Amino acid sequence: MRENNEDSGYAGPSLLLVADGVGGNAAGEVASASVSHVIAAFAFQAERHRNPVTLLEDAIGFAFTHLRQGVTLDPGRSGMATTLTAVLAHRDGFALAHLGDSRGYLLRGTMLQQITRDDTFVQELVDAGKISRDDAASHPYRSVVVKSVTADDRPVTSVMPLHLVVGDRLLLCSDGLTDLVPDETVATILSEGSPTDAARRLVDAALEAGGKDNVTCVVGDVCEGDPYIRAGQLVGAQQNPDNLIDPAAALAQCTE
Repeated sequence: MRENNEDSGYAGPSLLLVADGVGGNAAGEVASASVSHVIAAFAFQAERHRNPVTLLEDAIGFAFTHLRQGVTLDPGRSGMATTLTAVLAHRDGFALAHLGDSRGYLLRGTMLQQITRDDTFVQELVDAGKISRDDAASHPYRSVVVKSVTADDRPVTSVMPLHLVVGDRLLLCSDGLTDLVPDETVATILSEGSPTDAARRLVDAALEAGGKDNVTCVVGDVCEGDPYIRAGQLVGAQQNPDNLIDPAAALAQCTE
């Protein structure tokens, strides 16, 4: 519904990722595309025996440096930032990284669980007991993000091990979905069909609800197999090479 898509995503056997350029800041599409590219490059190229938590922490640290380089190359990008929600698979387990108000959900059987906490001003108000969760949905500052990957400050990232079992289904999504589609509807749609079908129907549900924001949904099932068998699929702003600061930089860094 917008001419410019500031969302980026990646879906592959070892990595699911969503990044949403922070609204109102310069070059959000460059931030989301470049950070997504960095994380995907680290996940695909890095040594397979590395701990997934450490790998994500290193990748996000380099993503910060990468954005700083992007601002140096083009000062008009000053202030660019992006949310990041990513799940990395490893032979020994899984890791979850999160900053911002994109979300991660786990569907296990019929139970849907949000596995991320919104890094937003209104969530802080909810946690402090100053407003209710219902009030947060219509609060005038509900879109104010308090954590992101930015060129200004090294991000304080939440990266943690994630316990998953075969048969679990994951959804990572930008707020273009969750601002409009309630969790009950998300759970119903996620429980039916293939990951691709579910992702498409979730996007359709957001648009049918009147969505005018970018909507990105990445859905994956946990299954047996080698998570490094092939590369994944890029979606959104990351598909445009003009949005990447330096495509070769991440590959060079993660293979050193």
